[in-house]
Amino acid sequence: MDRPITAGQLKEKSLFQDSNGSAVPAKTVCHNCSKLKIFLGALAFSFFAKGFSGSYMKSMSSQIERRFEISSSIVGIIDGSFEIGNLMVMVLVSYLGPRVHRPKIIAAGCLIMSVGAFLSVMPQFLMGRYNYERITVSVDNSSTSVSACSPAPSEGPAVTDATETLSTVINAGCEKTTNSYLWLFVLVGNLLRGIGEAPIMPLGVSYIDDFSKEENSAFYIGLVRSSGMFGPTLGFLLGSFCAGLWVDVGAVDIDAISINPKDTRWVGAWWLGLLICGAVNFIASLPFWFLPYSLPKEGENENLKISHLSVQGDHCKTDSPAQPQLRFSEAVKDFLPALRKLFGNPIFVVFIFLTVLQYNFLVGIITYEPKFMEQQFNVSVAKAIFLIGVILLPITILGMFLGGFLIKKFKLHITEMAKFACSTFLVAYVLNLLYFTCSCEGLQVAGLTAPYSGMKHLSSSKHIYMASCHAECSCKVDQWDPVCGDNGITYMTACFAGCKSSSGTGRNMVFHNCSCVEGQGLGLGNSSAVLGQCQRESCTKAFPYFLALQTACAFFLALGGTPTYMIMFRSVSPDLKSFAVGIETLGGRVLGGLPAPIYFGALIDETCLKWGTKSCGGSGSCRVYDTKEFRNVYLGLIAGLRAGCCLLYFVLSVLIMKRFKPDGKEMTDIKNAKRSAGKELDTANKREILPGSRTSEESEETYM
Repeated sequence: MDRPITAGQLKEKSLFQDSNGSAVPAKTVCHNCSKLKIFLGALAFSFFAKGFSGSYMKSMSSQIERRFEISSSIVGIIDGSFEIGNLMVMVLVSYLGPRVHRPKIIAAGCLIMSVGAFLSVMPQFLMGRYNYERITVSVDNSSTSVSACSPAPSEGPAVTDATETLSTVINAGCEKTTNSYLWLFVLVGNLLRGIGEAPIMPLGVSYIDDFSKEENSAFYIGLVRSSGMFGPTLGFLLGSFCAGLWVDVGAVDIDAISINPKDTRWVGAWWLGLLICGAVNFIASLPFWFLPYSLPKEGENENLKISHLSVQGDHCKTDSPAQPQLRFSEAVKDFLPALRKLFGNPIFVVFIFLTVLQYNFLVGIITYEPKFMEQQFNVSVAKAIFLIGVILLPITILGMFLGGFLIKKFKLHITEMAKFACSTFLVAYVLNLLYFTCSCEGLQVAGLTAPYSGMKHLSSSKHIYMASCHAECSCKVDQWDPVCGDNGITYMTACFAGCKSSSGTGRNMVFHNCSCVEGQGLGLGNSSAVLGQCQRESCTKAFPYFLALQTACAFFLALGGTPTYMIMFRSVSPDLKSFAVGIETLGGRVLGGLPAPIYFGALIDETCLKWGTKSCGGSGSCRVYDTKEFRNVYLGLIAGLRAGCCLLYFVLSVLIMKRFKPDGKEMTDIKNAKRSAGKELDTANKREILPGSRTSEESEETYM
């Protein structure tokens, strides 16, 4: 009769049994035992790949908005297409998770993400070169000087309203081509990325939880998720680099470009990073094709009867369990009962609502934080993306890793996890409220947010750009090529500043004899203006305090992230873990990730004061925002969503403490299940057990 090999025998003698039952020395551990670590490494890299491409796309939102001349709400729709892709397959993939070959499904998902990234690049090769909005200047016959202020024509008014001016732009030489709709390529590519990413989280996490020790599961999941956070970090760094490059890099003379990365018309090389993202996603798919359907349960080798082993060199191998045949009719039949069982669990229901609110404010922050930093604190988008990548995301990684480590170190029970997660979120919320103290002056734009010299109040009519100082100039209200006057006021164009002459070329051009600029100690008409918006020194000084608050807030949010996530695993039946992860991810994506960038973008659009104009007419992307209103809308929306999360954390903690209290029925059932499992250990050693399997009686008794 064959005898099972104990853990001590494997450790002390390194012996295996051959087909005759005799002991055979082995120089290395069983090959199958190392496959869990291989899977952990592959899954960590796939998390890295999806985070890398996802964060890069988020960081390029402003560049895509400006390149295709679309509004923030349209950018939100493009961003939301990723969540639509998740919606299309998430429930099916999660429910069928244990019944399919999970590693191969993950491999196919990574491959689809790669295709989506390459598809998003296509518009760059189909569109012409980017021509940014700028004014035309006339050359003085007597010198090389150019003038932005041309005499008004004798017929008709010098400046009309925006609608009339836009109509004159559309002429016979302007063809409205299909370029206006090429952003659909980016939308479809993002949709494919969403489809491809859907199986990675639910199938990968459930695979780890099925074949690892219970005490190691939280640590492994936290390790994989925190390792995956390096992807967003490098994604934002790549985004920062590409945002600092001109969109048509290599095809134009950079010295001839008169704007810099701080200008709202600047478009970075958004397409370049997508090529890298596609390659990384393709590489991430490769290891999963070679991993088995299932693995031996970690730590249970002493309970398995090792037989029919063949020694080949230094390795030993055993046959993997055969993949069960999946019957579609049975899967559909069990779907509704499984769904009712999940939503009959009040802890899981509250957890889903909490996840939805968290997705809403997190997606809003990730999508529009660079734009917020740019508009509020006068930093370039490239610098904002860089700071997010090198400061905020590493702190988030540290918090997530530390959260998982604390669960493993102190063996926190689900009630302790709930208290810990609730406490850390309350601290983060208090820090979030302090954001409102980091305010600064808004951009002073003549005719928009500041009066022209000599005007006490702005007119509320449609001719708010009009002033007597540039009445003799033929200025067009649809143009945006800002200049900064000596008085610290920004003017929409040098024409609106009334500038009569200039010196220099390109970025170094300086306009002189500006009739609307009142210099310090100088009279009207004796001052100059330089290209670009005026800098706001007070905003630059307030920015470090805002960044410090954000760093502390991100750390406490991440610290409670892993305990919050593990609450779901500890409150549902083991056979429903994969399904629960899919429902949680689906709820967050559909009710949070999909609408959040759209309504965040729509509300931000409402704070726009000056829209750009497409070459063939129509509104482009926003050039100037009301910074105070932008701040109140953006921070207020985030604070409101987090307030709802605080309430749900409290409800969740109460429900968990009632259900899992030490003297309650739930804890008694768990203890009884453990005693029963201990008594049946000898019986389990005498029969063949499928690695990772659990009895249905134990599952029902513990988690129902």
